[in-house]
Amino acid sequence: MRILSGIQPSGALHLGNYFGMMKPAIELQEKGEAFYFIADYHSMTSLFDPAVRRQNTLDVALDFLACGLDPKKAVFFRQSDVPEVTELTWLLGTVTPMGLLERCHSYKDKVAKGVSSNFGLFAYPVLMAADILIYDSNVVPVGLDQKQHVEVTRDIAIKFNEQYGQTFIIPEPQIRSEVAKVPGIDGEKMSKSYGNTIEIFGDEKVLRKKVMSIKMDSRTPQEPKPDAEKNLAIQLLKLIAPARVAKDHEDRLRAGGLGYGDLKKAVFDNYWNYFATARARRAELAANPDYVQQVLTAGATKARSLAQQVLKRAKVASGLS
Repeated sequence: MRILSGIQPSGALHLGNYFGMMKPAIELQEKGEAFYFIADYHSMTSLFDPAVRRQNTLDVALDFLACGLDPKKAVFFRQSDVPEVTELTWLLGTVTPMGLLERCHSYKDKVAKGVSSNFGLFAYPVLMAADILIYDSNVVPVGLDQKQHVEVTRDIAIKFNEQYGQTFIIPEPQIRSEVAKVPGIDGEKMSKSYGNTIEIFGDEKVLRKKVMSIKMDSRTPQEPKPDAEKNLAIQLLKLIAPARVAKDHEDRLRAGGLGYGDLKKAVFDNYWNYFATARARRAELAANPDYVQQVLTAGATKARSLAQQVLKRAKVASGLS
């Protein structure tokens, strides 16, 4: 089983990235042949500062390795170090119906939220399809919001195969529904583009302030909260605290008597403790940037070798070679 997943270096990685993509990806490196990449091509649709892109790319590499990605078990690389993916994007684009892209909710949602529209943002699903298909991927772990893009990938691959003969493996999405949508501090889906994130790593005081600003309702501490499971702090606590701790706070909130300030403090303390080992590991990695670059270079060599084979197959099938 070959597993493929990528993450954009468009800003500091947060709890939504971790539970929606990183944690399941790290777990899957034990169960198959994992290919994980830093999607720097994709970041060009919304990030336009080259220095920031370089720094973010390094930060994503540090974060992923600190959180448990093992380069001996997974192929880890920069997307742009495998330029074959952009060539395959063109081949796939020629069989991709415009209507398929126009129906993609991610593009419409981002434009509605004020993200500047460009061709890259609109054609994002075709590049994502190339990312997936060029490594003969079987399984793609994604958040619920990305499920449609894997479905689009399947549609494009099927269309190419119908047009030119059996060329691509049809991938399957893998979604952990219980944590597919991690709430941000405002109640919306946690996303860098919404400015509502809690970062995995960062300054303790800044992160504490963010956690303490989690949106709550106006009910007093004494009032029972029969809908305690909908509370944003409780939802986050269930991700980062031992089950008994999360249940205790949910029960106390439901019964009444637990103040929102105390609940948020519990969220921060458990969150800070959850990533303690990873923070120490990240500090070690940050002190050895040459090792991080070696990991990415070695990963790109392996990834590119496979990508060249699959691209060649597609070019032969379509009459380009």
